[in-house]
Amino acid sequence: MVKTSRSHRVFQGVNGVVLTLVVIVTLYPFVNIIARSFSGERQIRAGEVTLWPKGFNLTTYDIVFHDAMFWRNYGNTVLYTVVSTVIAMALTTCYAYVLSKKQLKGRGILVGVAVFTMFFSGGLIPNYVLVTSLGLKNTIWALALPNAISVFNLLVMKAFFESLPDELEEAAQIDGLSTYGILARIVLPLSKAVIATMVLFYSVSFWNSWFGAFLYMDRTELMPVTVYLRNLIAGATGGGNAGAGTEQLSQVSANIQAVTIVLTSLPILCVYPFVQRYFVSGVMLGAVKG
Repeated sequence: MVKTSRSHRVFQGVNGVVLTLVVIVTLYPFVNIIARSFSGERQIRAGEVTLWPKGFNLTTYDIVFHDAMFWRNYGNTVLYTVVSTVIAMALTTCYAYVLSKKQLKGRGILVGVAVFTMFFSGGLIPNYVLVTSLGLKNTIWALALPNAISVFNLLVMKAFFESLPDELEEAAQIDGLSTYGILARIVLPLSKAVIATMVLFYSVSFWNSWFGAFLYMDRTELMPVTVYLRNLIAGATGGGNAGAGTEQLSQVSANIQAVTIVLTSLPILCVYPFVQRYFVSGVMLGAVKG
């Protein structure tokens, strides 16, 4: 058995203490938000809620869960997230694979076009006019297509594909595989880590997005749950929540932000553990060459 030195044991102890403090500092806001979402109005306004609900109350959850429009909008969010993520991953993967080929003519121009869009855009009004003129308003494509490629994700995938040995593709070409065959049967199976990471990035982005739907959709039944909850916050804080009594309205306005954070974060928190093991390796493999 290898005997550790005293300095190493001290380092391990300090490291453990520091990491424990980091975990506590990280978890406290989440636990506090959950406690506030189940607490009563008086206790929230008095600042008495810390890690445990006080004045247990389900008024806001009851209002939200018994609203059929909430479930309709929640279903819209799931649909929009899945479709948008599939489109984004297909376009990002193909674009990144092309850019990873150093022998490609015009490669520098294609990279420059992508990077240019990171710093410059047409602006809100031109984008709105474009989406409207294309007939995409009040459709899922108004949300999926304008944000289909994230340049940051594109560059990470490009760097990952460049790190793969060229000999693999050369051997596949000798065996008779076409370019699409190499991508589907060689490259993608070796890219599970970075693909899982990009799926996580895109799905979280599309799930939390609300401004696009707020801008391009004017029919309530088509909106995602983030817009529904945004409107609920506006109604509660503005004092105009129709159908709710004064007591209910006070309770909703007291903890509506906590409830919305819990409802929108829960699905992502449930999915994240399944892709977390790919996260670090997916990002680092795209950044480290050697």
